[in-house]
Amino acid sequence: MMHILADTVVMTGNIFGYHFVLTLSQLIYWAIAALVGIVAEFIVGWRLPFGVVGAIVAALVGIWLMTSVVHLVIPGDPVFYGVPLFRALIGAIVLVGIWHLFTYRSWSRRRRAV
Repeated sequence: MMHILADTVVMTGNIFGYHFVLTLSQLIYWAIAALVGIVAEFIVGWRLPFGVVGAIVAALVGIWLMTSVVHLVIPGDPVFYGVPLFRALIGAIVLVGIWHLFTYRSWSRRRRAV
């Protein structure tokens, strides 16, 4: 059994026999990921598939990459609820840029039907 200390439980439930707990810190983490993902899309100038959901997924993977896999140290990086904002933005920009590099050729060949 796991105890959650100093966090507000927003919702709990059972789905298909699995017990899920949604906390306030998770909601804030996803909101930060949404904001960082959308900003990364604007900076790169390329939209990910599935709209905001794609931006959130790219930002979540970018946050994970830049905090757990690549240990980049940025002095003065603001941290909001445990998420380093500049590193998260850099990770999301890198992922959106990689997506753009891999999919640009398939999108550039398409012509508008008249």
